[in-house]
Amino acid sequence: MNKELKTKLLPISLAVLVILVDQITKILIMKNIPLFTVGASFFGDFLRIIHVANTGVAFSVGATWSETARRFLFSLIPLIVIGIVIAIYFRNNTWTKLQRWAIMGIVGGGVGNLIDRFFRAEGVVDFIDVKFYGLFGLERWPTFNIADSAVVVCGIMLVISFIVTSIRESKESEESKASKESIEEKTEE
Repeated sequence: MNKELKTKLLPISLAVLVILVDQITKILIMKNIPLFTVGASFFGDFLRIIHVANTGVAFSVGATWSETARRFLFSLIPLIVIGIVIAIYFRNNTWTKLQRWAIMGIVGGGVGNLIDRFFRAEGVVDFIDVKFYGLFGLERWPTFNIADSAVVVCGIMLVISFIVTSIRESKESEESKASKESIEEKTEE
């Protein structure tokens, strides 16, 4: 296997890991904690494990929409987007290792939640509930799961890596331009 292909295939293991951990934790939650029940609390009530079902998306947006609208907007479109991301992932040769790993973490999280949307009539299983101390008017952050965590953490890593890469390329371009101008000045003398 050539090095370029290996560089592209290895991060897929993160997507697979995210999907497996996400689905295993959701199965454990569904099996052991009744729906809309707190199963455990940690650090007082800072962190709670609670079984909820979300038919919407982030912050339960769209939970009251029709089944057809939800299926189209929250299942088919994300499936198409994930397919496009994977196609671009394999065609692009300029991303860094970190960017490849972050992209696959996002893909794993997206697929983890899509599995719920396609195979769980009750919707996406969420179970991590964190106290938010009234910030942004929220006493508790909306309940989430492992897939959501992977999307957010890897998304932040990806954005930061793109910013760092852009700054680095800009500096290298300026240094190259300054070096070229210096060489031109010396040859004119």
